[in-house]
Amino acid sequence: MSAILCATCLGAERGAELQADELLRPLLRDLLPWLVTRRWFTHEHGHLEQLAPVSASVLDGPRPGDPDAPVLLHSLLDARHGTTGSRHYQLLVGLRPSLPEALAPAGIGTAQGGRWDGWSLYEATADHELMERLLDRTAGSAAGVGELRMSLTGAEPLPRGLSARALAVEQSNSTVVYGDRLLFKIFRQPEPGLHPETEALRGLTQVRCERIPGLAGWLHTDGEPQQSMVLGILEEFLPARGDGWQLAVEQAGDCITGSCPTVPAVDGFTDEARALGAAVAEVHASLAEAFGQVELGPAEIVALVDGLHRELRAAVREVPELEPYAGRLGSLYEDFGKLALRGRGLRAQRVHGDLHLGQVLRTEGGWKVIDFEGEPARPVAERVLPQPVLKDVAGMLRSFEYAGQQALAGLGPLPRIVGQGDSPAGESAEQATARLRRSRRAYAWAVRNRRAFTAGYAAAGGVDPHCHPVVLRAFEAEKAVYEAVYEAQHRPTWLPIPMAAIQRLVFGR
Repeated sequence: MSAILCATCLGAERGAELQADELLRPLLRDLLPWLVTRRWFTHEHGHLEQLAPVSASVLDGPRPGDPDAPVLLHSLLDARHGTTGSRHYQLLVGLRPSLPEALAPAGIGTAQGGRWDGWSLYEATADHELMERLLDRTAGSAAGVGELRMSLTGAEPLPRGLSARALAVEQSNSTVVYGDRLLFKIFRQPEPGLHPETEALRGLTQVRCERIPGLAGWLHTDGEPQQSMVLGILEEFLPARGDGWQLAVEQAGDCITGSCPTVPAVDGFTDEARALGAAVAEVHASLAEAFGQVELGPAEIVALVDGLHRELRAAVREVPELEPYAGRLGSLYEDFGKLALRGRGLRAQRVHGDLHLGQVLRTEGGWKVIDFEGEPARPVAERVLPQPVLKDVAGMLRSFEYAGQQALAGLGPLPRIVGQGDSPAGESAEQATARLRRSRRAYAWAVRNRRAFTAGYAAAGGVDPHCHPVVLRAFEAEKAVYEAVYEAQHRPTWLPIPMAAIQRLVFGR
């Protein structure tokens, strides 16, 4: 068993533990305050009790005759929290005697003691030189580097000598682009075992799905499949006009303000929404081809409904505003279960698992679907279970509603003109009318595009969502409850958006 897997495994390989400690321990003083500010660091309810080295490998060190050459240190850290156990974090740390001006924004601190005493620490993904060496060394050797291996699919020859650049927008992962041909997604919180996105993209690449970025390879630790960790994936880079979220919000804003000349009848995004529905249907068909379909029997359907109820109870504890709707939401879930049990079962398959407008790109070749990790908050074993395809459809329908509301909020408040006959809040009758008109247009924009998406999905051979309103309503409600919990925790001012959807769903509007 590889010593890189977990802190408890290291006792059997004391040498690896000591090496990791020797390399990383002098750096932790500066790494810790930097780490907790990263977008991909999870802030648990309990405080951070310990940050311990798990593994460390020097992937690139001083070259002969050039002792000041930059060093690339790959490491896994075990972060232990007071109430929720531990998480692994993957770090790529660059070290130089001093930072050039171009890398100053990526600076972390200064090493204190150890072999790099006085050297500058920085986020290595910002250093094109180190990222180019990383790809060359891990992909260019069948033996890998240390405990790291790059497994290639062989779908396309891997180009060499590509220039690297980090993408500026980072979320739960980090990404590096090579020559506008390959994209390397680095998983900042890797877990042992199979990785949902690696598995999904590998299957979709094998069946030649044209609606996804082709998988070129994946970086992982050495060991048996259930014990190793997938650390990153190497996939086709997709030049895009933007993601679906950006384009949809922009179009919605134009229509709400009247910049779109055909408001309120038809707006310019419905054709895109219809094409997106067709693209998602194609991906679902390819997923069925790659992974097969199953019929969920009574036991599986009961377990699925029980899971919906369990999530709802947990959500109500977290968000008291859900309490008045809990009974009706539960009834939606029960109606779904009863309908499925009265039929001949419920067809399920591998799905995307976290589909929304931010997970699709508009390219010259049409819509592409990305990020097949599933909902990060769910256990990996749950994310890869077969699900009804309408679960993905419901996620996209909720996203259209969010896009309309985001566009509305982005317009800001109407100018206030206080005068005779104004409301107590200082809003004139004209302002109230304009505000209501904006709100109605945002809602109408979402309705039109939801309909266009489902029409495109059905026309491309997918299940017609309109023929399964009970199932779709249950999955929309589940997603809205999930959104309510997220908003309550992270963006309380956005909580009215999912709450409005829940009101609509439970009262059948």
